[in-house]
Amino acid sequence: MVLGKVKSLTISFDCLSDSNIPVYSSGDTVSGRISLEVTGEIRVKSLKIHARGRAKVRWTESRNAGSNTAYTQNYIEEVEYFNHKDVLVGHERDDDNSEEGLHTIHSGRHEYAFSFELPQIPLATSFEGRHGSVRYWVKAELHRPWLLPVKLKKEFTVFEHIDINTPLLLSPQAGTKEKTLCCWLCTSGPISLSAKIERKGYTPGESIQIFAEIENCSSRMVVPKATIYQTQAFYAKGKMKEVKQLVANLRGESLSSGKTETWNGKQLKIPPVSPSILDCSIIRVEYSLMVYVDIPGAMDLFLNLPLVIGTIPLHPFGSRTSSVSSQGSMNMNWLGLTLPERLEAPPRYAEVVTEENIQSGLAPVAAFDDFQRALQGPLFTYIHEFRFLPPPLYSEIDPNPDQPTDEIPSCPSC
Repeated sequence: MVLGKVKSLTISFDCLSDSNIPVYSSGDTVSGRISLEVTGEIRVKSLKIHARGRAKVRWTESRNAGSNTAYTQNYIEEVEYFNHKDVLVGHERDDDNSEEGLHTIHSGRHEYAFSFELPQIPLATSFEGRHGSVRYWVKAELHRPWLLPVKLKKEFTVFEHIDINTPLLLSPQAGTKEKTLCCWLCTSGPISLSAKIERKGYTPGESIQIFAEIENCSSRMVVPKATIYQTQAFYAKGKMKEVKQLVANLRGESLSSGKTETWNGKQLKIPPVSPSILDCSIIRVEYSLMVYVDIPGAMDLFLNLPLVIGTIPLHPFGSRTSSVSSQGSMNMNWLGLTLPERLEAPPRYAEVVTEENIQSGLAPVAAFDDFQRALQGPLFTYIHEFRFLPPPLYSEIDPNPDQPTDEIPSCPSC
């Protein structure tokens, strides 16, 4: 917008990503420049910036108040994350048109730097949804006497980073379901579905490896499928509005009666989507993987496996699940488990500590018999008594496994 001698007013940010889009996170410093180009000398009251970040939801619903009366109910809610104002030129007050305190700007191009810090609190990731949004922007306002102000707004992106390299997001997700079809008095065999993915957290561009087994003992032809859904939830005035969108899908081979299909790491790629939003009180964005069996003429048999779409990708050394899951095709019994895979147990104590080591280790302890009797305390006796007992059996599944009853401990992976 050009008014009078003002040729251009632009906003530029110092921090740019690879795609030339300004991207920040909570606690970052947002800096940039306001560029003003004028064709002649002008007198201004002020040049200000107004930076703001907020989440806002809004939708309407029709209500009936009687046989011939209807009205519209508005649902609006807002969360403000920050509201920063600064004066770059002139003074704060610009509501009068007096000639006092005006600042003269000469012809040419002028740049004015600005800077402010984003709050340290968790900020919701920038988002545009059907009934709400999370937006961050900087607005520049040039005020002159007797003229309308010149305004310009430019948005920037904020990411609340989600690191998928955490135990919760690296844990496998699995489930099993079964369905029996009935047709009047006849009952066909069951349709069973077991599915598993190697972790809960992913980033856009990654492919989810799906391990599944579908068994069709019914009399119908069925089709196994998998889809990724995004669920947007908006909250206002105690009400909730939900929008579910399909993000990606795949289709398996049709299964006739008595057939079984196995997915040994069937891949479903995640397209460029917004990260999960989990910390905003009025907007939530969640994802799920639905593995299901399409059954003609009946309700589908489906499994919902929760997903979290993050911003920090998987470290090469961050997870062992890829190598473990790649061996899943050898045995499908693990499909019903919801616990992490079991690693190979370490060698038995007797294999690495010989009888000679134990006897040689006992000799120095005997030299401290007098010292032990002098202590007369239970702690040293306890240490001495259990010094050469084998360590507890290794297990990732149960931190307190039952004591083995056999003389030779069994392998926990058996």
